[in-house]
This record gives sequence, C-alpha cells and structure tokens, in this order.
Amino acid sequence: MRDVTPAAALRRRSFLKYSGALGAAAALSSSLSACSSGPESTNDTGDGKGGKNGTLTAVIGYGNDGSWDPTQTASAFSMAANNHIYEGLLDTDPISREPYAALATEVPSDLSGTSWKFELRAGATFHDGRPVTADDVVFVFDRILDPKTQTLAKGFFAGWLQDVRKIDARNVELVLKFPFPEGISRLTLAKIMPKHVFSRPGAWDDAIKGKAVGSGPYRQAAHHPKSNTTFEAFADYNGPRKAAFQKMNWLTIVDAAPRVAKISGASAGAQIADNIPYANIEQLKKSGLTVQGGAGMNNLFLMFNTRHKPFDDVRVRQALHYAIDTDKMVEVALKGHGRASTSFLNESNPGYRPAKTVYGYDPEKAKKLLKEAGVKGLKIEILAVNVSWIVDCLPTVKASWDAIGVETTLAPQETTAVFTKMDQKQDYQVVAAASNPNQFGLDADLIMHYNYGPQNLWMGYARWAGDSVAKKLFKDMDQATREADADRKKTMIQDYIDIVAEQAVLYPVVHTELMTAWDPKKLAGIRAQPYPGINLLQAKWA
Repeated sequence: MRDVTPAAALRRRSFLKYSGALGAAAALSSSLSACSSGPESTNDTGDGKGGKNGTLTAVIGYGNDGSWDPTQTASAFSMAANNHIYEGLLDTDPISREPYAALATEVPSDLSGTSWKFELRAGATFHDGRPVTADDVVFVFDRILDPKTQTLAKGFFAGWLQDVRKIDARNVELVLKFPFPEGISRLTLAKIMPKHVFSRPGAWDDAIKGKAVGSGPYRQAAHHPKSNTTFEAFADYNGPRKAAFQKMNWLTIVDAAPRVAKISGASAGAQIADNIPYANIEQLKKSGLTVQGGAGMNNLFLMFNTRHKPFDDVRVRQALHYAIDTDKMVEVALKGHGRASTSFLNESNPGYRPAKTVYGYDPEKAKKLLKEAGVKGLKIEILAVNVSWIVDCLPTVKASWDAIGVETTLAPQETTAVFTKMDQKQDYQVVAAASNPNQFGLDADLIMHYNYGPQNLWMGYARWAGDSVAKKLFKDMDQATREADADRKKTMIQDYIDIVAEQAVLYPVVHTELMTAWDPKKLAGIRAQPYPGINLLQAKWA
C-alpha cells in the first residue's frame, strides 16, 4: 500500500528531485529558508584560514537544500553531512565500506541466522542531551518498514528485514525474513534519530527542510539553504570516530567556476572541495593542492519513456545506445576520467562481469536496428539535467544520433524541472541524467533494487514496470536476494543484469571518476571517495 497524502507525495518526490544521486543540486523554494538560523546575507562564507583553533571550510558541489531526512534522502550534500551528524547501529568505512560498531557496541560475529542482537553504547546521547535508547532504534525502523510510509530506505530493508524489537532500554533485536549477511552493511543507511524530536507533528517535514538532531561527533549549528551549513564538535560524543575540527563550514557552490575559485590561490577561502571539474585538475595541482579521484558507479544514464513510441521497441533503445561514440565522449567531455559502460555495474564493483550486451560504438548496427524496427525520420528531444559534466557530454550524444539520421534536440534544465515533469507524468522521450548508487554502498543487490523494481520510482518514470519482461526480471531479482550461497547469488545477479543491459530501459552510457581537491599543508587523513560529498571523520589538521 502506498501513502497518497500530500506530505507523502512530497517525500516521494524529494529523494529523487533533490538528489545528489542524480548528480545535481536541487532548487527548493526560498520559503524553506525558514529553518535557517539567519538571512543568507549574514552567513559565514569561510575565510579559509583554518588551523587548530579555526574553522574547516569545505566546498560541496551540490545543493544543501535537498531533503535532510535520513530515511529518504539521496541528496549528496545532506547524505555527507548526515554521516557526521547521525550514527547507525553500525556504520561503514567511506572507502572500503566495511562495517564498524557505531551506536552498537560490536558487529555481530555470526550473520548466518535470522536474528541479530545489538547493545547500544553506554552513555550515547543525542545533541540535545537526551540519551539514545532502544525506543529510538525501534522508532526509526518502524518508519522504514511501515507499509503506509514511502521512504527511500524502505527499498534497502523491507525485502529482508521482518521486524526490530526492543529487548530493554539498551538492547534491540533485528528479526530477518531469511539469512541476509549483506544487510549488515546496510545498517549505516538507517540513521538513529531521536523519537522525542521526530515523532512530533510536522517533524518529518522539518527534517526534509534541514532539521538534524543526531548522536554523531558533529552537531548541526546552523543551516542556510542555498548558502552553507555549519557544524560544531559535539562535546559529549563518546563513539569511535571523534571530531577533529571544533567547527566546520560547508559551502554549497554548484557552479564550477566559483567552486574552483574558492579553493584556489593564496587567498583561498576553503581547504577542501569535491566535484572538481576535469579541466581544472592540473591547474589546482600546480597551485600545490592534492587532487585525487575515485572511480565508481557515477554515471551518465539514458532513461526511455517506454509508453512513447517507438521507445517501446527494445531495438530502438539498443540502436540509440550503439550509436553513441563513447570513446569520443570520454576523451573530449571527461578528459579521460571515465569509461564506456560494459555493465550496469562499474568495472571495480565486486559483483561486476561484462554484460552479454555491450554497447560498443557501432553506427551501422544502430541504423540496421532502426530499420528492422521500421523507424524512419525519428526526431528526439533529450530532456537532461544541467549538471556541468552531463552538459559537456550531451553534444557527443547529439552528434552521434544526428549521424545515424535521428534529428536530436538538447533540452538541459534544472534537476527539479526535469523530475517535476516525471512526477506529473508529463510526456517525454528520453531523459539524460547522472546517478551514483555508491552513496548507499557497493552491494550489487542494493544498487539494482535502487534502480529497478515493481514499485520503484525509476520504473514508474520509465513506464516499464507492467511489461512482461520487467515482471520476470523483478521475480529474478527477488530470488537472487533470497539466495543463501554467495557465489550463486553473485551469478544470479549478473544473469539478471544481462537482461537489464539487453532491455536498455534505464542504462548507463559511461561511468566516470569523481575528483576531490584539498590543501595538504592544512589537512591530513583525507581520502577521495568515488561518490559525491566528503567524509572527514578520520581527517585532521596537518
């Protein structure tokens, strides 16, 4: 059952429309600045001085005005911030993705059964001074598993997690539907939130707008949508990864040029920035900054409206993928920091194998497929998000499609505009956007369910969930989730990814590398991650 209240509709829209997973900053109404602690003109934009008693200033290339509700956000900025503000029972290392004890005292040693028990860390408190209890844990998981509440996190847990029960004030039990060892790493996606704060009327809408109260090493000090969010070290934090910076100021600068300028030169106003444009890498290195990348799932994908002819024909979708000169795209638009997709998964994913259908550049095959489908004089408008690197890639798509006789028009616009049209079920032909499920983990089962499923928003946008091939695919996906043997599960996932590749309903064109730059004279312990945002839980002043 789906929640169809207006508030639920907002929540359903929020996690994609304001999504860092879509690789773009969202634009919320200025009315949301009501949750800000001051007008934008008075906000601290960072002096860049840093130092042991100074403020760490970071530049994030995504908007801070997306949803901050940890149960349903995919916003790059808020997900990164929430990893510093909140804790899960377990959290995962940002690079290896290995789980470690966060609010819980230890990682269970036996994952073969259907019951996991956790003891909460003694003395753990929320930022308002109230203790963290089992009631808070149950409160969060009840929301995630509630069939009447549509959240992003539901897709990560509902398939395998039956219930979460309170044993006593500091102990809880997770009851699984079947053994599911992969679920242990997903517990970081269930950030524990104070029941006494977020059970109040209207509190979930406040969370969407930016209210954040957790038990992590940093507390949110102020939040100014479209400008910056500030943090302070939480003095009563007694967990494993303590705050190294007394204060942090994260600026949201979506446009590439001012973002690069903020970290450049002798008067730089920040010590670290993510989402570095490829064209600026050498410039920043020459100025003394360290610039490193992380290759992962970050991708440009195409999504077809399968209710709009001729995109209901798999041959047409395949033809348009075969027609794209991906080598040129990687060379010109990505400056070599990417690879043509050979599977839905990127090549470094543990579950990767080349798909049976690989869309190498083959314009003659593309023409043949269009002819077989009886398609002539096709005209396409590509509805695209205006993320800078996506916009850089679009001319290659247009030139490639024009070359096979498909008259192509580019229509890049704000992410909110694109997905408002999706939510309103407006007609479209093809969407080009960015996605990076690695924000949620490396688990192939999780990644595929994020993108495909009978009640998945993406499949609703593509109008494909009712297709007979889709129905068989979703059954295969569920069977793979339940498979106990790890090797067999991996093969089953790879097999159904072959179907996803063949159907090309929502499919990546290229996987790219994300770049982070920082001042090594001021910061130590930085690790570039292959998904948007930054993680400073193991960083410190140099």
